Amino acid sequence: MAKAMQNKSLPARVMGDLTDKVQASQTWNSIFRPGSIFRKGYTDSPRNRSYVIMNSVLYHLHPVKVKRHAVKVSYTLCLGGLSFFLFILLTVTGIFLMFFYRPTAAQAWNDIYALQTNVAFGLLVRNMHRWAAHLMVLSVFLHMARVFYHGAYKPPREFNWVIGVILLTLTLLLSFTGYLLPWDQLALWAVTVGTNMMGYTPVFGDQVRFALLGGAEIGTDTLLRWYVLHVLMLPFVIVIFMAIHFWRVRKDGGISGPL
Repeated sequence: MAKAMQNKSLPARVMGDLTDKVQASQTWNSIFRPGSIFRKGYTDSPRNRSYVIMNSVLYHLHPVKVKRHAVKVSYTLCLGGLSFFLFILLTVTGIFLMFFYRPTAAQAWNDIYALQTNVAFGLLVRNMHRWAAHLMVLSVFLHMARVFYHGAYKPPREFNWVIGVILLTLTLLLSFTGYLLPWDQLALWAVTVGTNMMGYTPVFGDQVRFALLGGAEIGTDTLLRWYVLHVLMLPFVIVIFMAIHFWRVRKDGGISGPL
């Protein structure tokens, strides 16, 4: 063994040491569960093959058991489930609104006004969409606060805590991009302030601002880009992270309680 190590070149030994340190880190072990082929010291044994089956999201969509505190009625009961329900409600009402909305500077505000006055249940659905967005921001924030004060960000849930922070950020971005779509005076000022702030991004600030505005100044392309972000890109990304979040909740021991 020692002779084999001596025969290795210096770059190979450095790369091997670096790989061992990364695989032994807490971050790596929090991402890859026991039995994963990416874990340090993985061997093709019956036990590890069983772990691969048990960790598969396709094989285990339903929990084997539910902890008592997970179904106990409390003031923080099912804040994560409430957030997911509000996301579904936003998706359904958002699809309805898309039938009557055109993302152009000349038509956006007129379409919103016509939706509220000429379309059956238009005002009701728009208000459901708006209030559901506000409630989702509140419920996700309270869910994160509950997880933090219960200490559920500690091992083995630290990776899922990071996923939760990303979901909170995506929720805020969804709310902000939707706030701009009526394209009224408030939206114009919000775009101005938001893109100016993003213009101070290190190194790529000017490029980020140009990409979000669709040019050097606010125009029709700006509304189209924020509309695509709101109805396509951000929901697509948030669904992916939700799937990872739900899977890790199940695999990390179910809904967390006080630690």
